[in-house]
Amino acid sequence: MMSMYTKNINTHLVEIKDYFNVAISVDCVIFGFNNDELKVLLIESDLKEYKGKWSLLGDIVRPDEELDEAAYRVLKARTGLENVYMEQVQTFGAVERHPAGRVITVAYYSLVNIEHVELKMSNNELHWHSVKDLHDMAFDHKQILDTCHERLKQQVLVQPIGFNLLPRKFSLRELQNLYEAILDMELDRRNFRKKFLSMDLLMDLNEEEEDVPHRPAKLYKFNFDKYDQRKKRYLGIGF
Repeated sequence: MMSMYTKNINTHLVEIKDYFNVAISVDCVIFGFNNDELKVLLIESDLKEYKGKWSLLGDIVRPDEELDEAAYRVLKARTGLENVYMEQVQTFGAVERHPAGRVITVAYYSLVNIEHVELKMSNNELHWHSVKDLHDMAFDHKQILDTCHERLKQQVLVQPIGFNLLPRKFSLRELQNLYEAILDMELDRRNFRKKFLSMDLLMDLNEEEEDVPHRPAKLYKFNFDKYDQRKKRYLGIGF
């Protein structure tokens, strides 16, 4: 006697058809730093369900495309940048997260220097927005943004990835402002500087800021050679 749980071929084919009605996308949380604020690159949604709301940059993954390739494609198409720091963070798969049907998305965050970005405009508005000022977004993108921001907070405390957001030359004040913007907290100035200078990750350029309304500060750059020697061990930048 055939088990009541045995599937016939027609049932199996229907299930397979349903499986192939599921789409996979990537969503990119592109972080930048400007005017002492952590910012994210957003585009105005063109869906009527989310009219007037902002969304992350993303796209459906092509059948012949790896996930990372899709994320880098989206990043390059919108910013013109290559070789950018990017990290896969989490998959979001709520059944009704997309009005078009079942779309499972893989979230990435990337860190870019805003000065190097040439925004690729489309029919939709494309703008940098302060992360702390965002409250309501299209789809589940506020949840994705918050999740990626939390991951970034964790990562900057164990490795110096934040330097990807700074210009090549920067002051210790700019560096502290960056960490305060990412961590959303004030840091003790003396302890912060002592911490970073003791890690030997900064190179003193023997230069000072120019055309600033305050006392010019010394300029530094990130010491990639030193970091390459140490990157395999836990840096413990925590404050």
